[in-house]
Amino acid sequence: MGSLDSKVVLLTGGLGSLGRAQAVKLAHEGAFVQILDRPDAEGAEDVAEALSAEAGGRISYFACDLSRVGEIQAKVEALARSLGGVDILINNAALIINRPFEEFSVAEYEEQVRVNSSSAFALARACAPGMKAKGEGVIVNFCSLTLNGRFAGYVPYVASKGAMLGLTKALARELGQHGIRVNAVAPGAVVSDAESRVLGDGLKAFEEWILENQCLKRRIQPHNIADLVYFLVTPAASMITGQNIAIDGGW
Repeated sequence: MGSLDSKVVLLTGGLGSLGRAQAVKLAHEGAFVQILDRPDAEGAEDVAEALSAEAGGRISYFACDLSRVGEIQAKVEALARSLGGVDILINNAALIINRPFEEFSVAEYEEQVRVNSSSAFALARACAPGMKAKGEGVIVNFCSLTLNGRFAGYVPYVASKGAMLGLTKALARELGQHGIRVNAVAPGAVVSDAESRVLGDGLKAFEEWILENQCLKRRIQPHNIADLVYFLVTPAASMITGQNIAIDGGW
């Protein structure tokens, strides 16, 4: 059917703009995609049903609160067993809020770290045993262009993405001996529902600033990110691991 025929994919944040594009892309290439997203996500069941219809029934939705890190490992371990193991784990989910760092509480900081990076550690622990048993597997983590230090107002988010970069490098070293590859992608400013929600009335000025700073004078779209993720999970990238690959239009 495709280059990912019958591969089982676990994709967090799959109901957002970037996640939807990845889910459909991978499903069209033959994978079975299990979306993990918040149980309180607005219209989650309807969105998941529409995605599944678009992808010929190869996309399913599993409600999971990634901020509850202490619980998700056991839940995903059980899910992975029911799926016959997970071949590809994509830690795409992210919580992002924009405001001066003094206005964040410690609890809010810790919540973003839990959702954006601690959950990835827990999910890797849940999926790695099955990957080890198969002698292969792929993990793709999401970092961010914001690690370049040029984006103000995102201190908890940027810190969490720095942790994700470290996690990617360390997991690649530990899991490589088992045939498991671990990479990260670092998107730039992608046109998305989240971008519109976070920036609100400031979106137009933000877009002008992005295009002024990017080498390429057009906006990054979710399908661009999906194409890179697809490449990284295929045999074409079989000797790529431990890398953080920017897809930011050039900065």
